[in-house]
This record gives sequence, C-alpha cells and structure tokens, in this order.
Amino acid sequence: MAVKTPAPNDTTSTDRIEKRVVLRAARTRVWRALTNAAEFSTWFRVKLEGAFTEGRPIRGRLTIPGYEHVTLEMLVERIDPERYFSYRWHPYAVDPAVDYSAEPTTLVEFRLEDTEGGTALTIVESGFDRIPLARRAEAFRMNDNGWDGQIKQLARYVA
Repeated sequence: MAVKTPAPNDTTSTDRIEKRVVLRAARTRVWRALTNAAEFSTWFRVKLEGAFTEGRPIRGRLTIPGYEHVTLEMLVERIDPERYFSYRWHPYAVDPAVDYSAEPTTLVEFRLEDTEGGTALTIVESGFDRIPLARRAEAFRMNDNGWDGQIKQLARYVA
C-alpha cells in the first residue's frame, strides 16, 4: 500500500490549516489587498465597515451567494507592515440562530515574503481544537475549502 506524502499545501493537523501560494504581484500590492479593508472586501467578498486597526474589531456582511445573511466579525491582532497581518474570528459562524460570541476564536495569520516571480503568501488558521466538538470538524472542513477559494480570488485580484 502506498503512503501519500503530504504536499506543502496539505493540512496535516486537526488544529490548523496552512496554505502557501506564490502570487505574481509585488509584496506592496499583496499587502494592500490584505490590509486595506476596501480591497480586502473586494476579493474576500465581504462588505467591511471601517478600517483594519491593530487591537480593534471590524465587521461586515458577506457578499458570497448563499451567505449574505452572515455578519463577519474580526478582531485585528497584529499588523507588521508588509510582513505579517493577523486577526481572530469565529470560524464558519454561519447559523443566524446561534450566538457564537462565547466560543473561542481561531487565529488567522498572513505572512508575506519576497520570492522569485512575486510574493510568497502563507495563510495559517489555528485554534480549531478549541472549537466546540459539535461543530469543529465542519468548521475545519469549510474553512479549509474556503481558503482554497479565497486564495484563487486574491490571486486574480492582485494580478
């Protein structure tokens, strides 16, 4: 029986999702797409209200078909210009009948590096092992798939 060796983009933990992509754009361009709330709103398909500010929350409604009822709430953790951006949120918090505010959040991190042909972006979302068991696996699966789609959106946006 053959054993599959995980590719660099494969997730190998139940607690964290990790994705890495090389974007054919300058680091400054990728940084702006990630940290300017209006630009983030465009590729992420959310209508954010306000600006990303370290230590401050930001929220907005998703514009993804079928998810327009979802209000996304993010707490910006850290902004290290053109290198690192992170926020916390409630993963896959899409049921309007559920109050997710008492649940732990996951940490989403974006790391940027210069590389041949553009900018290497690593996205890590961690903390799934603390999410309530009843919704942990679905939140992990949906966000794992969701990041694949968001990376494609971002790549098109910055190209």
